[in-house]
Amino acid sequence: MEPLTLWQNLLRDTERKTTWAQALAKRDAVIRSLLEFHPDGACAPPHSEGAFQGIPFVVDSRIAAEGFRLTCSSRMLADFVSPYSATAVLRLQNAGAQVVATGNADAFGMGASTENAATSVTRNPWNNDCVAGGASGGAAAAVASGLVPFALAADTGGALRQPASLCGCLGLRPTYGAVSRHGLAAHASSMDTIGVLARDIATLRRVYECIAGPDERDPTTASPTPLASSAQRVGVLDDLSDLSAPVAQNYRDTVAALRDLGIETRPIALPLLPHAVATYYVIAAAEASTSLARYTGVSYGFRQPDTATPEEMIRQTRSLGFNDENKLRILLGTHALRAENYPRYIARATQARAAIRQGMAALFDNVDVDLILTPTYPTQAFPLGTDAPHSIERKHADRYTILPSLAGLPAASFPTGTANDLPLGLQLIAPPFGEARLFDALGRILGDAPCPLPPTMTALGGQP
Repeated sequence: MEPLTLWQNLLRDTERKTTWAQALAKRDAVIRSLLEFHPDGACAPPHSEGAFQGIPFVVDSRIAAEGFRLTCSSRMLADFVSPYSATAVLRLQNAGAQVVATGNADAFGMGASTENAATSVTRNPWNNDCVAGGASGGAAAAVASGLVPFALAADTGGALRQPASLCGCLGLRPTYGAVSRHGLAAHASSMDTIGVLARDIATLRRVYECIAGPDERDPTTASPTPLASSAQRVGVLDDLSDLSAPVAQNYRDTVAALRDLGIETRPIALPLLPHAVATYYVIAAAEASTSLARYTGVSYGFRQPDTATPEEMIRQTRSLGFNDENKLRILLGTHALRAENYPRYIARATQARAAIRQGMAALFDNVDVDLILTPTYPTQAFPLGTDAPHSIERKHADRYTILPSLAGLPAASFPTGTANDLPLGLQLIAPPFGEARLFDALGRILGDAPCPLPPTMTALGGQP
């Protein structure tokens, strides 16, 4: 029986729904993964019967769901209620699923720990003194804890995959253009995508297949180019010197497990990996400064009252509505976009991005590998409320998740064990529209069983 079947019709059974809602509230009181929870839904019921009928799911706070607040976990949009639903959300609702909650995140998707949220800090369900990861840490913690069977979350440079690794669940970033971005609040539009968090391969695949496909409201969407689903050769890294000891050992153990499964491994070096972070942050900051320019207090969202002039109102609204990380990226992006700086920053970053895209394509074509295995994050979850790793180190730690984001490739983070009572996770990267290949490989590696629930959560009761 597929794990998703256990959730079928949950919202239509009054007794089961009540028990589940009570268990969810008890668990979430510990980890604080959700911003808004409505077991009966905050919008119209699903439009039809379908494969997901009566199944609850969570959406990241950057994804529009009609009737829920589209806060982006920020002060700027704290009271903004979405008047419509994202295309991905609508497709699941048309199949019978229902949004029941929004997940906490770093404000506007900027951060690596979900400590940059406006109202609450999400805790790791495996160790409540550690971060859940970011930016979409709330959705990942909710899924890893068994509160819901799956969630939709935003991924720009690893915002979905990094917390999936740190919380011990599956996280899929689809090919850029495979899933509509209509209804996703923009951070860096050339890399933003809506992905899936789940605890088992079957659910991950079914949700992706439901939400994927062209959308007339998003001209960047495209029909997939069929690829062979089987993965026979995986590119693996020789140099693990930049990883923590548990992550490096886990990587070696996973490579050995691949060989035991009959999968050939081939040594590779990732193209331009040392330059990926700089490339990403120039492009992402430039796009973020443009995307966030709309938040002025004039049309919607937070507005600072009692100011002498419209200019002063806008200045104070942005000063109080954005957090320090938002302001940093706006300033960096605005600086890079100045006419005199454009050749030095934007043009060079665009060239580097093209080289990264070509280098990744060459690995699949010239080295002849079907997938690439990398770390998701170089360390396990780190303690809450500390300066270590500091902001620059946290940005540099995104290098492995940034590569597929820059190249528009699909990638999936998957759990590979534990060390020091915290999850370990690795990432598989596929060629464009190679999601079926990812699902096949993950099925061979992980089998059909769901990812284990954190002991801290099972101690609060069984599966909701």
